[in-house]
Amino acid sequence: MATFHFDESSPSEERKARSRFAVEWPTLLLALFIHAGWLFLTWFWQSIPLLLLFLLGGWLVAWHGSLQHEVLHGHPTRFRRVNDAIGSLPIGLWLPYPIYKRAHLKHHNDEWLTDPIEDPESYYLTGPNWQRLGASGRLVTHVNNTLPGRLVIGPFIALAAFWGHEAMAIARGDFRHVPLWAAHLAGVAVVLTWVLAVAQMPLWIYLLCFVYAGLSFSRLRSFAEHNYADTKEERTAIVENTPAFGLLFLYNNLHVVHHSKPAIPWYRIPGLYRANRDAYIRLNGGLVYNGYRDVAKRYFFRTHHRPVHPWHPETADGREPSTTVRADQATFG
Repeated sequence: MATFHFDESSPSEERKARSRFAVEWPTLLLALFIHAGWLFLTWFWQSIPLLLLFLLGGWLVAWHGSLQHEVLHGHPTRFRRVNDAIGSLPIGLWLPYPIYKRAHLKHHNDEWLTDPIEDPESYYLTGPNWQRLGASGRLVTHVNNTLPGRLVIGPFIALAAFWGHEAMAIARGDFRHVPLWAAHLAGVAVVLTWVLAVAQMPLWIYLLCFVYAGLSFSRLRSFAEHNYADTKEERTAIVENTPAFGLLFLYNNLHVVHHSKPAIPWYRIPGLYRANRDAYIRLNGGLVYNGYRDVAKRYFFRTHHRPVHPWHPETADGREPSTTVRADQATFG
């Protein structure tokens, strides 16, 4: 395998920077801005046209999801509990932060990227699960693998997959996530008390303009992030030239940089990518998109990938395809 050299600080310099700047102020200020923006939008919702509220509310909830992704990777302080507290307010309602954190860190085992059993964020299926879907389920899966489908019905599929998985775990007698759900629901009660009782926003408006819209924005980011390839480095994409969405996703559109250096703070990713662009493109085999308009052109009517993962085909190639779903696996696909 080829060796790639990247122009970046040495490990000793990185450690010195971390000890010198115990707080990453750009991330902390971003967290304050997102939470203040959410309070502002929910308080003044009656003065904002519904379409604009949909766009702004969805943007803020998706931005908050990007912030959660940042803090679970150890930012903006050296103290895990402080970081987790910054990202724990469940303004998106549907996903307990500790479960997301556990699953996403598992996703960073790049050897298993896209595997439908080992990767909690895979959109692929095993052959047996594909066969069990039936005609209607396969049609929905194909639609969900196009960009319009992922944005429109993708949020409902994510909710059904995740909540269904959690419910089945409890039905099997696995209660490990119950305390996490209890703490999450307490946070949801705080959020909804503010939204419904203080700001007096109807629940349907919050579910539509904040929860659903935020999920839809987030589905755009994850749509083309990963695709199966024989080598793990070539399974992670790059989406260039998208300044607005780059900021929304905290530059995880340059996703191969994040998977190569997951401890790098979001505001350093663009500079690191610019300094090593050719090396990163060689590393990921040229899986590069020229903005999300390019993604839309490619996958507006075409599916992003075949739904059955090559490691788990419809017909076993000398081995039985696995059908196990592990109890610690949270499914977001």
